[in-house]
Amino acid sequence: MTGAERAEEEFRALVKRVRAELVTSAEFAGFERLLALVRSRDGGPPARRGRRDELAGILVAPEQPLWAREIAAFVLGAEGDRRAFETLILLLNYREPVRCATAAFVLARLGDPRTARAAAALVTNPLRTAYALHPVRLLTELRAPESVPALLATLERLLAARDHCWPIARACVEGLGVLGDRRAEDALVAARAHDRLRAAAHEALARLT
Repeated sequence: MTGAERAEEEFRALVKRVRAELVTSAEFAGFERLLALVRSRDGGPPARRGRRDELAGILVAPEQPLWAREIAAFVLGAEGDRRAFETLILLLNYREPVRCATAAFVLARLGDPRTARAAAALVTNPLRTAYALHPVRLLTELRAPESVPALLATLERLLAARDHCWPIARACVEGLGVLGDRRAEDALVAARAHDRLRAAAHEALARLT
């Protein structure tokens, strides 16, 4: 599957999810208007710029529903328009995992140099650990200079904590294995002592060598 095909598949899933959330006739009408704007790709560069400007306006206009901002940010981000960045980071830190996953997908393709720093800040924030799964996976995919230090610091903190938050700790272990940086060796050895992390830590350590 090409990158464009994957993006189209993700967008269809987003549209299906949003449609299922709508309740009122006004919401459905606004949804259809937004989809018509998204699909209006005819015309030359001025028309395409106008379409992007209109989508970007949705991100900052008052009283826009979250679903409209999410759709606009997805389309802009997938097209490399960095005006989507702040909305996508907000969604990456959202309480609904499905929205986090969609935002992470687009951020990985946006190419904004701020992305890794923002994701690392979310991952290392102890108050947001429960929402860090997709930021961890995003840092792994980005392979940025911030990736290993953030995953390593978070894993070490979770191993020492009373609440290990196993899904996040496991994601850090797996990410450090993918990144293959030997700075993670001691933490992965320590993770191997925990039953719920042992298999993932074994595999990650094998990838280091």
